[in-house]
Amino acid sequence: MKIRLFERDEIEKVIRLDTGLVEKMEEAFTSLVENQAQMPPIMRIDVPEYNGEVDIKSAYIKGQDSFAVKLSSGFFDNPSLGLPSANGMMILINSQTGEPLSILADQGLLTDLRTAAAGAVAAKYGSREDSKTAGIIGTGSQARLQLEALMLVRPIEHVMVYGRNKGKAEDFKAEMEEKFDIEIRIFPTISEIVEQSDIVVTTTPSKEPLIYGEWLREGLHITAMGSDAEHKQELDSTVLEKADRIVCDVRAQSIRLGELRSTPEMEGHTVELGEVTSKQVSFRHSNSDITVCDLTGTGVQDTAVARHVYALLLAKEGV
Repeated sequence: MKIRLFERDEIEKVIRLDTGLVEKMEEAFTSLVENQAQMPPIMRIDVPEYNGEVDIKSAYIKGQDSFAVKLSSGFFDNPSLGLPSANGMMILINSQTGEPLSILADQGLLTDLRTAAAGAVAAKYGSREDSKTAGIIGTGSQARLQLEALMLVRPIEHVMVYGRNKGKAEDFKAEMEEKFDIEIRIFPTISEIVEQSDIVVTTTPSKEPLIYGEWLREGLHITAMGSDAEHKQELDSTVLEKADRIVCDVRAQSIRLGELRSTPEMEGHTVELGEVTSKQVSFRHSNSDITVCDLTGTGVQDTAVARHVYALLLAKEGV
C-alpha cells in the first residue's frame, strides 16, 4: 500500500481555523469522557541544552477507521536562529490493519490549529457570552491563533497584549490590527491586563507563575495553554484556589504536566472539558463566576485534526 505524503504547503491550502474545526475538537473532547477513546500518556523527550522538547501523542477513537500518532517539537531558542519554535509531523494509521495511510509533514501547523480550536471550545463554554475584551499573554504564533479562535466564538472588540519583548509585541499589534481591523493595546504589566479583561489567554512556555489570584475580578475567564510539562507554570496556585470552576482537558495529565500540579488538592473540584461539551456539567453558572481552563494538549485532538485534514486533502484530489 502506498503511503500518501502531504507537505505543509499542501495542507495549508485546505485547512482553516474555523467553526468546523472547533466542532471537531468538541467532538474529540466528548469522546474522551464517553469511553470512546483509547489514549496513552504523553511521551516526552527533553533536550535541555537546546531549550527543547519533543512530545509523542496519539489516540484511537472507537469506530473510526483511522487514528494519528504525532511527533511534536518545541525548541524555544529557535526564533533567535530565524526558525519557528514549533515543528512536527503526524502519521495517520488504518485502525483495522495498522497500515500507515499518510504522513502529514505539517511542521507543527496542525498542532497549532487544533490547540487554537481547543482554546475556542474553552472560551465558548467558559467565558461570558457578552465577553468583549480579550487579554493575550504572549506574542508568538499561538497567541495570534488564540485571538483568531476567540473571535470565532465571542464578540471581541478590545484586545490587550503583553510580551516580554517590546518589538515582538509591536509586531503582534501591527499584524493583528491589519488582519482583524481591531485596536490592540500593548500593556507593560500582566496585572493590568488581567484586571481589565473578560477573557485572558496565556500562551507562553513560562516556568514561573504569570497570573496571581489577587488580580482576578468577577466574571473573568482564563484559558492557560502553556503548561504542558513538569517544569512549566503560568498560573499561581492562588488563581485556582479563587476560581469558582476549574476545567481541564484531562485531569490526570493536568496534575502531572499542567496547572493542577501546583494545587493537587483541587483535583476533586475539577472537571474535564469533555464533561462540559457532552452537557454532563456546566462550565459557568453565573456571569459573576471566575472560571479557569487548563489545556495541556491531547492525542484525541491530534487524531481529530489529522482525520479532518486528510479528508479535506482527498476531497481536493477528487478521491
